[in-house]
Amino acid sequence: MAKGLDLNTVGELLDHVPRRLVQRGELTSFADLELEAHATLVAEVVSVNTRRMRNRRGSITEVVITDRSDHPGSDLLGRRENRMTLSFFNAWTAARELTAGTHALFSGKVTHYRGSLTMTNPHYAPLDVDDDVDTREAMQNATRPIAVYPATAKVTSDRIATAVHTVLGVIDWRTVPDPLPAEIADRHGYTDLPTAYEHLHRPPDESAWYRAKARFRHTEALVLQTALVRRRRAVELRPAPALPGKPDGVAARFEAALPFRLTDSQVAVGEELAADLAREHPMNRLLQGDVGAGKTVVALRAMLQAVDSGAQAALLAPTEVLAAQHFASIESALGPLAHAGTLGGDPDGTTVVLLTGSMPQSARKRALLQIASGEAGIVIGTHALLSDTVQFADLGLVVVDEQHRFGVEQRDRLREAGLTVPHLLVMTATPIPRTVAMTVFGDLDVSVLQGLPGGRQPISTHVVGLLEHPTWEDRIFARAREEVEAGRQVYFVAPKIGDDDAVPPMGLADSARALAEIPEATDPVTGAQDSAEQAPGPEEAMVSTAWLAELVEQSPQLGGIPSAVLHGRLDPTDKAEVMAAFADGRTGVLVCTTVVEVGVDVPNATFMVVFDADRFGISQLHQLRGRIGRGSHASTCLLVTRREQGHPSRERLDAVAATTDGFELAQADLNLRREGDILGDAQSGGRSTLRLLRALDDVAVIEEARTEATEILEADPDLENHPGLAAAIAASLDEDTEKYLERG
Repeated sequence: MAKGLDLNTVGELLDHVPRRLVQRGELTSFADLELEAHATLVAEVVSVNTRRMRNRRGSITEVVITDRSDHPGSDLLGRRENRMTLSFFNAWTAARELTAGTHALFSGKVTHYRGSLTMTNPHYAPLDVDDDVDTREAMQNATRPIAVYPATAKVTSDRIATAVHTVLGVIDWRTVPDPLPAEIADRHGYTDLPTAYEHLHRPPDESAWYRAKARFRHTEALVLQTALVRRRRAVELRPAPALPGKPDGVAARFEAALPFRLTDSQVAVGEELAADLAREHPMNRLLQGDVGAGKTVVALRAMLQAVDSGAQAALLAPTEVLAAQHFASIESALGPLAHAGTLGGDPDGTTVVLLTGSMPQSARKRALLQIASGEAGIVIGTHALLSDTVQFADLGLVVVDEQHRFGVEQRDRLREAGLTVPHLLVMTATPIPRTVAMTVFGDLDVSVLQGLPGGRQPISTHVVGLLEHPTWEDRIFARAREEVEAGRQVYFVAPKIGDDDAVPPMGLADSARALAEIPEATDPVTGAQDSAEQAPGPEEAMVSTAWLAELVEQSPQLGGIPSAVLHGRLDPTDKAEVMAAFADGRTGVLVCTTVVEVGVDVPNATFMVVFDADRFGISQLHQLRGRIGRGSHASTCLLVTRREQGHPSRERLDAVAATTDGFELAQADLNLRREGDILGDAQSGGRSTLRLLRALDDVAVIEEARTEATEILEADPDLENHPGLAAAIAASLDEDTEKYLERG
């Protein structure tokens, strides 16, 4: 089990919660099965037939099973049936044990053969009570639900159940501390810990199982929230420099010179940051705002308050392109205030310095001296700021842009660069629903920027399905030319880079038809696929920047329009030159990857086409779309797909096209893919570090646990009177995970 399911201890085995319960006599509906997925199902055997194989030695046993549905529905292949034929090879035991009328648990991969669902050599376990079982135990088993566990092909559900039952019979519960304090368990009417585990794995009925799960869900929430509250209290006790600013400083002069009026939300959040910075304990704040909400202006105001207080501020960006963009925009916004000590600069201003890994050695040395001497009030850079060679004179504030792109160790290294603990502001343009923010960022204060600055135009978004509308390909390129001829600029985004010799000799619409014609047919006996299956699949034919650049160059609609390619493999100097040419308006069409996803600000870019948009997630598409609509012109985003209507990925595209509200999309994203590894770096919806707790569904439990955790720590800060809770935190949240929880 350690290899198959990563269950290495008795505790991990007991915490492996059954996925569902099945009542004896209750069968699994075949309509609920997912093609090509591993499934565990309960079915009744209809017939068994064993025969010799014609073309090879040995026998094949065909077992027909049923879900006994009275009104059979359509299966995954569109046919109506309530039977499935399973194939066993050289399986004399199966032929003997699986007789007509037997109920059994079957585990295997669901495939299809000749138009019908099937499993090949599935694992099975008969569920009928054996004759040699004690009569009383047999009666109990006959009424007890069957626990179905998350399993694999090698570690099946019934084997897990056998192991769990063995362990439950030998544990000395007197040696197992209960993480849930007795008073909380009593208040909610939960059973004791041994009974809860018994009901989790061997429940007398379904209601007992749900009550046991509720107990463990509450325990999980309490452990998580206690860890977060304890960490937050520890951070608040650490000293930090008070940065109150001054009424007639650089910050005030910057605000007075702004050519636009700050939104009410920007003013309110700015006041929260100003109050935090004035305290003698470190600010730990998450600033989230939708794409284009004006986070950078608010962050710059906070950095200038640090400068006015005699300290330095550092802005950490995830890429050199974004770092250079921040440097250019901040220099432009400050004007003479960014060039103190230089000809034409304001003597009462500050100095803004850029530090990246690709800078020439002479420029790097000059920047390092300015940082070490304190001459540089604002330092902008990438991971180069984390180098041991970078020494700050007095680092008072760290601003991290797009926190999820940095590891915990990187962030902590920058925070430890100063003599005292600097204040921290984490910015993200990926909106986080309140339930997730409470679960993951529970130790950070959260500020939200609402709305968009004045003058911004809404972005119109449309899904372009080339399979059903192949003629729209020409219109895409014609529309791009219209935009360029109107004096605007265009982004063409591809999901991968590709090589020059990998450009397919076909247009997008042609390739869409080719992909749609690839059949799926697998022989369950040999495992072989039809020859057509060997044709290039969607993965191989994914649109690349190389393919797209070739398409743009050959397109009669875009002839004569200057274009360029931007992606992560380019030399940093080349990337900077390409981006500068696009920002200056010298390039009409920029063919790029998601390197432009975050922070790139070209107000004149008003048209974006995302090719193979189904390859991106909701959040990523929303971030990409945010690169347009940054000026006063109306903007359009096209999400181009070669997937057929009804494909699951089209649901994501429709969600993005339906709204530009990032918080609404973030909720839709989580609803579609769930939390994923909510405590770790994984962003997709696979296995979650959370076992039972779900940030989307259990907000009431999380809020209640938060209150209980605060009360516990106020009375018992070191958890000396709560050893079970302390042990659970130590066991489930190791040092690395607790650091991740801090996020700051």
